[in-house]
Amino acid sequence: MKTLWINAGEISGDLQGGALLAALREITPKDALRVVGMGGNNLARAGQENLLRVEELSVMGLVEVLTSLPRIFGLLRRIRREMERIRPDAVLLIDAPEFNFRVAKIARALNIPVYYFIPPKVWAWRTGRVKFLKEHVRRIFSILPFEVDFYHAHGMDVEYVGNPLVDLVDYASIKDVSPVPHRIGLMPGSRRKEVDSLMPAFAGAAALLTKKFPDLEFHCIRSSNFSEEHLRSLWHCDAPLVMHDGADRYRLMRSFQCILAASGTATLETGLAGVPTLVAYKVSPLSYQIALRVIKVKWISLTNLIMNRTVFPEHIEKDADPEPMARRVADWLEHPEKLDGIVHDLEELRERCGRPGSAHRAAEALARELF
Repeated sequence: MKTLWINAGEISGDLQGGALLAALREITPKDALRVVGMGGNNLARAGQENLLRVEELSVMGLVEVLTSLPRIFGLLRRIRREMERIRPDAVLLIDAPEFNFRVAKIARALNIPVYYFIPPKVWAWRTGRVKFLKEHVRRIFSILPFEVDFYHAHGMDVEYVGNPLVDLVDYASIKDVSPVPHRIGLMPGSRRKEVDSLMPAFAGAAALLTKKFPDLEFHCIRSSNFSEEHLRSLWHCDAPLVMHDGADRYRLMRSFQCILAASGTATLETGLAGVPTLVAYKVSPLSYQIALRVIKVKWISLTNLIMNRTVFPEHIEKDADPEPMARRVADWLEHPEKLDGIVHDLEELRERCGRPGSAHRAAEALARELF
C-alpha cells in the first residue's frame, strides 16, 4: 500500500484537493492507497485522514503571517513528527505557498518526493521563489494555462491539467437558474483577517444601498471555518442578512444579481458561474504597501488575469470601504445593461478555462507518479 500526504493550507485548497482525491480513489484499487495530511471537510469526505485541520491555519498578508508565527511553527513541528512516524511515499502540496514551502523543506529533508497542485503564483510576485520550487518539487500540476510557459522557461517539470473549478461549478447544471432582482450575494472570505475587515465594510455598503433600494436582499455564503454568530457580530447594519452554509453554492450564486466577494479563488468560482462580482481586498496598511512594491501583475482577481482585462471591478484598500463599493453596486442596479455586459464576458472566461475533467487529469498524472 502506498501512503500519500496531502497538505492543503486553505479552505479553497481543501475544496479542490477533495475533488482530486475523489478522482484518485476512482482510478486506484481500494486497498492500494492510504491518504493522510492536513485538510478540511472536503478532503475528509474524499477519504483523507486529517491529522491536522486546515482551519488551524487561517491568516493572510505578510504582517498577519508574522504575528501568527508561533502557531505556524507549532503546526510545522507536528507535521514533521507525523511525517517521520508515517514516512509517506509522496507529498502533494496544494496552494498556500507561505506555509507549504516549509512543508516541502520538511519532506525533502526526509527524502520524500514532493508534488505541487495549484502552484504558487511566482509569476505575479517574488519570482525568485521558482528556484526553491525547482530544488524541492519533483513535478507541478498547473491549473492556469498562462503559467505553463513560465515554469517551462525556468526548467521545471510542469503539466497543465485544466482548472478544477470548471468541474466543481458545473455550469451546465446551473445555467437554468435566473438571478433574483435586488438579491445581492456576499462572500467575505475564509481567512480571519479578511472576514473581520470585509464583513463590516460589506455591512456599511449594504446600509448605504438600502437607503436607495429598500427592497434589497443580502445573502452571505459562509465559509465552514466561521460560525454564523461570528459573521452576524460583524454585520453592523439594519438590513436583513440571510446566512447560507455553502450547500449547493453554485446554484445559490446564480440566484444573485451580483456578488461582493473577497479576492481569492471565490472570484473565479463566481466568474465560472456567470455572476457579476465586485472583488474586494483589504489587509493591514503595511502589508498593502509591501504588496504595491512586489506584485508584478495588473490584477488580483483570477478572472481578470485569465481574461487579461478588467471584467470584475477590483476594490482594493480604500476602494473597499463602504462608499466606493455602494456606488459600484448602485450603478449596476441602475444600469442593468452593465451587468449584462459582464455576464457576456464570462462566457469567454469559461471557454478559456477549458473542458471539464481537470480533477481526473490531475489524479491520473499523480497516479503515474505514485504507482
